[in-house]
Order: sequence, then structure tokens, then C-alpha cells
Amino acid sequence: MAGESQSLGSVGMGKTIQSDSLIIRRCDKDIFAFLGDFTNFSPLMPEQVVNWQATSDQCSFEVQGLASLGMRITDRNPYESIIMTGEGNIPFGFTLTCSLAMKNETETLTRLVIDSDMNSFMMMMAEKPLENFVNILVSRLKEVMESQTV
Repeated sequence: MAGESQSLGSVGMGKTIQSDSLIIRRCDKDIFAFLGDFTNFSPLMPEQVVNWQATSDQCSFEVQGLASLGMRITDRNPYESIIMTGEGNIPFGFTLTCSLAMKNETETLTRLVIDSDMNSFMMMMAEKPLENFVNILVSRLKEVMESQTV
């Protein structure tokens, strides 16, 4: 997948955590519309996420036993990427980028990338849980998108 990963860029802020790149059997416009609205995200969240609250452009939630987080959509690049930035009382700055690359009319390569400015110590503790988190999100996105009828 080396060639595929090059077509899905990341922001490059510091420490980077990437999900697996998955091909979702939906066009990029459908996935972009879904991801561009936080009110659609509830079925993507893992069980550890509680108190989910969302508007179209921002959300807040708690990760059980860890922290309360907020995110805001800061950039929508039609059919290619959506960039979300952490906000509120969070221990480090981060962006979550949802990258889309249309393979053909009915398949889109999709990947989630977290770029953060967390220090090395925090990264050692957070890397695996964050990697699991983005992989759960992209896997559930695939399930949700492929189960919806057009």
C-alpha cells in the first residue's frame, strides 16, 4: 500500500498516528458528506466514549478513565479531506485529518491521521490507544457507509 499511502496526506505537526487505509465501497462525495457533520459520528465511537454531544461543526465527549475532549471542524477540502482540531481543556494540541482518495466511482480509499504536539513521554502512553481509536473509527466508518443505501 505504499503508493496508496502517498495519495493520502497528513498535516505533519509533530507526532503522527495513522489508521489503516481502508477502501470503502462508497463514492468520496458520500463519505465526505458523512464525515463533514459531527452529528453523524455517534455510531463510529468506541464504547469508552461517553457523553457524546455534537453539532455539525463541533463535538465534545469523555473517554472513560482518561479525559474530556472537544473537536471542531476547521477545514473542509471537498471530497479530499476534513481537518478537525482539538479544543477545550486538553493536555496537548492535535488535529485529526480524514483523508479520502477516490479509487473509482464506487470505492474510496480512506485513512484517519492524528498529528499532535504531545511530548515523548505522553506519546509512549498514548500511542497504542490512539492507534486503536483511529482504526476503530475507520473500520466503523466502513461498516456504516457500506450498510447505508444510496
